[in-house]
Amino acid sequence: MSDTEEQEYEEEQPEEEAAEEEEEGEVPDSAEEERPKPSRPVVPPLIPPKIPEGERVDFDDIHRKRMEKDLLELQTLIDVHFEQRKKEEEELVALKERIERRRSERAEQQRFRTEKERERQAKLAEEKMRKEEEEAKKRAEDDA
Repeated sequence: MSDTEEQEYEEEQPEEEAAEEEEEGEVPDSAEEERPKPSRPVVPPLIPPKIPEGERVDFDDIHRKRMEKDLLELQTLIDVHFEQRKKEEEELVALKERIERRRSERAEQQRFRTEKERERQAKLAEEKMRKEEEEAKKRAEDDA
C-alpha cells in the first residue's frame, strides 16, 4: 500500500466505527426513555460564562457569575425543600386532626356501650328481683 492509500484506509475505519457505535447507542437510548426518570427539582438551564478571546480575562466577573449561578441553584433547592416541608406539615396537621376526631368518636362509642351495658344489667337485676318476689309469694301461698 502507498502512503495515500493507508491514510484513506485509516480515515474510513473511524467512520465505520462511529457508525457502528451510533447504531449500538440507539438501543440504550430507547431503553433509557422507557425507564421513569427520578423526580428532581427543576433547575433552569444555566448559561456558562463567556470567556473573552482577548488577553485580559476578568476572573472576578467569572467568579461573580459562578457565585450567582450557585446562589440561584441553592435558592431553587431551598424553595423546593420548603414547599415540600410545608406540604408535609399540612399532611401532619390533617393526620393529627383525623386521629383526634377518631379518638373522640371512639370515646363516645365506648361511653354509649357502657351506658347500654349498665341499662341491661339494671334490667336483669330488676327481672331477677321480680322473679324472686313472685317465687316468695308462691311459697307463701303454698305454705298457707
